[in-house]
Amino acid sequence: MAKLGIGIDFGTTNSAAAVFDGETVRLIQLETHDAIMPSATYIDRALQSLTGQAAIDRYIEDNTGRTVELVPEVIAEVSKFVEHGEGGEANEVETSTQKIYGAPVTDSGLQGRLFRGTKRLLGDERVRRLMVFDHPFRLVALITPILLRMRQTIEKAVNTASYAHLGHPVNFEGREAHRNSLALNRLGEAYKHAGVTGQVFYPEPIAAAASFLHANPGVAGEHLLTVDFGGGTLDLCVLRRQGESFDVVATHGIGLGGDHIDQLLFRELLFPMLGQGEIWRRKGFDRELIETPFPFEDFADLLLNWAVTYTLNQNKYTTPVMECIEQGGPGKRKFERLREVIKHNLSYLLFACIKDFKAELSSNEIAHLDIPEIDVDIRMSRTEFEALIAEPLTRVAEAVEVTLGKAELADTDIDVVLRTGGSSLIPAVKQMLDEHFPHKVVEHDPFTSVAAGLAVASFNDWR
Repeated sequence: MAKLGIGIDFGTTNSAAAVFDGETVRLIQLETHDAIMPSATYIDRALQSLTGQAAIDRYIEDNTGRTVELVPEVIAEVSKFVEHGEGGEANEVETSTQKIYGAPVTDSGLQGRLFRGTKRLLGDERVRRLMVFDHPFRLVALITPILLRMRQTIEKAVNTASYAHLGHPVNFEGREAHRNSLALNRLGEAYKHAGVTGQVFYPEPIAAAASFLHANPGVAGEHLLTVDFGGGTLDLCVLRRQGESFDVVATHGIGLGGDHIDQLLFRELLFPMLGQGEIWRRKGFDRELIETPFPFEDFADLLLNWAVTYTLNQNKYTTPVMECIEQGGPGKRKFERLREVIKHNLSYLLFACIKDFKAELSSNEIAHLDIPEIDVDIRMSRTEFEALIAEPLTRVAEAVEVTLGKAELADTDIDVVLRTGGSSLIPAVKQMLDEHFPHKVVEHDPFTSVAAGLAVASFNDWR
């Protein structure tokens, strides 16, 4: 069989795979009509799993409009003797068993659990197992179905997928000093369970650079800076070209990605439209009117983490929302929106609209965040958007400076700047790089460059 290079890019948000035969890079169709697959796993009560877009679709279907009822969980049973009979008669003795219930924590109607962004947890030593319907699942077991599907899909296309170059960020998220080694051990075990036994782990920004150099063999210059700004992490590297090959001069990475920006937009644009900052008026036990700020902080994290937003559909959350609707006033419409988000489990849709809105601002000076499901139409200019994300943009610029410092190079020493990853499409990111490196910045396959570069590295056996 002819030599073949295989690359697998398991990402925080999305995943991709590619093969390289020495001449042509080919992306693998992981979804029916797309080479990009959401990095999602859905596990139902029978412990059967779905992956990719099918996992998200099932989660949405199972939880839209569902009222969550948390039932008490039995934490112990106590037995005692009970006597029956009177006076001098021989009494009959029976055993009475009483169940002791804990706090109401079990969602009896939950059909399945959705896991998204599990890659972020791989470097956290404190997270070892997650409960799925009373069954403890190791992190490895939660991501193995995704990797298995990718391996099987590759195998159908090229007949083999037992070996591959596997992408990883420069630094995994986590606080532990050994988070990278821990994450790679976990990831390696998951790939092994998925049938990929021949493993070479390869940094993602270097893979993106390898893809670019393969696609542009005649590009001039000695030093190449890669800025890979994806959904979960920002990864950078500096390469020094050596003929047709290269040396890695420096790498750097931080936990900043498009998902963080999406959450920032949700907080700043939608929270005020859903009741944040409003007053909650109700009558106390003595019929006296009580006014307090609406406890929006109790809702915030569950709204931002769309995979568990459905848990808001229980009485302790919906009761204050309904009371705020009944009290009327200028905040009524906002709480009606919040009720619709909770009732119809709309957080995933809201984030999808935010992503489209962000993409529109990448090509237009003005965009509308149009969400008819909750009667929201927010107009924003690109200038306003950039002011809103000023802090993340500053962190990107600082990461570039740190990378050049590690390489002991100045801006002027860089010959080519490779911009890749979905978040690199934000015009302010491009503008920042253009200001530091005028006429040197190029865009390269934002969503598939890593997978393609991994396949090239695999074919050439680069380590």
